[in-house]
Amino acid sequence: SEAEIFWKDFLRKLARRGLRGVKLVVSAFIGTAFAQEANAAAHAQWRQVADQLRPRAHKLVDLMDHAEMDVLAYMGFPQAHRTKLHSTNPIERLNGEIKRRTEVVGIFPNEDAIILLEQNDEWAVQRSRYMTLETVAPLSDDPLVSLPPVAAA
Repeated sequence: SEAEIFWKDFLRKLARRGLRGVKLVVSAFIGTAFAQEANAAAHAQWRQVADQLRPRAHKLVDLMDHAEMDVLAYMGFPQAHRTKLHSTNPIERLNGEIKRRTEVVGIFPNEDAIILLEQNDEWAVQRSRYMTLETVAPLSDDPLVSLPPVAAA
């Protein structure tokens, strides 16, 4: 196939540049853990990949052993939230709001002005909320989680 010709040429160029041996593990191999739907399955896949790499890439496997809980922490959230957890959209919106206010006022008049409470209200009631109450409620210990009366109206 065309792809095979490309990869042969690419790998030959790397060899001519002096690159020999396994120096990089293809991210798709480790990425199989991220494709899992359940938390336990993701951790099991992570361990399986680490065990397969152990004989060849000791430093990588040591890193994987120490990073597993941090890297797969997002799997503890409901599936509906996982794709949004890696997004920087909320922080970009917040930074945009801070920039807008800074340009208008020039400075923040006091510490309380820095707290953007209405930004939280806007995100709570907007049509396409970042994380809906229905998907966040199961994470709470409080069975009576609900929107405040103002936001629910």
